[in-house]
Amino acid sequence: MSAHKVRVLFVCLGNICRSPSAEGIFRAAVTAAGLQDKIEIDSGGSIAFQVGKAPDERAQRTARDHGIEIGDQRARLVNSSDFKTFDHIIAMDKNNMADLRANCPGDERHRLSLMMSHSTSANPAEVPDPYYGDIPFEQVWAMLTDACSGLLQRVRNEHNL
Repeated sequence: MSAHKVRVLFVCLGNICRSPSAEGIFRAAVTAAGLQDKIEIDSGGSIAFQVGKAPDERAQRTARDHGIEIGDQRARLVNSSDFKTFDHIIAMDKNNMADLRANCPGDERHRLSLMMSHSTSANPAEVPDPYYGDIPFEQVWAMLTDACSGLLQRVRNEHNL
């Protein structure tokens, strides 16, 4: 059994679409597994542009369509202490990963991974940003749900949960 709560942080650019959706999906999966007292979940952005804002309304609507409420989340910027306090820091795409790597101390880089590296099926390497309307929020939700399933299994295995 892990001596402390396992802490998972999801990261996208502004923390208003992908990462709050992933946080909501993962929180629901953790709760369904009865692990809410053992796993702590948060999300953050790699830029400060959206700090303090609620998730994008389209992300909230998609989440509600799946029975998950994310409207109480507020965007925040990933900070230097996150690299020490979170066991798993999950980037949505390669640009987010590059931002994280640029700020992460070398001895903490083992905490970083790409979201889709946890996918249980053959999916793209990155979670595309639905903000500009090039990809439907529903499609991103499906990708995140799949990857959250794989991530939960990894967390359970690595931390004996």
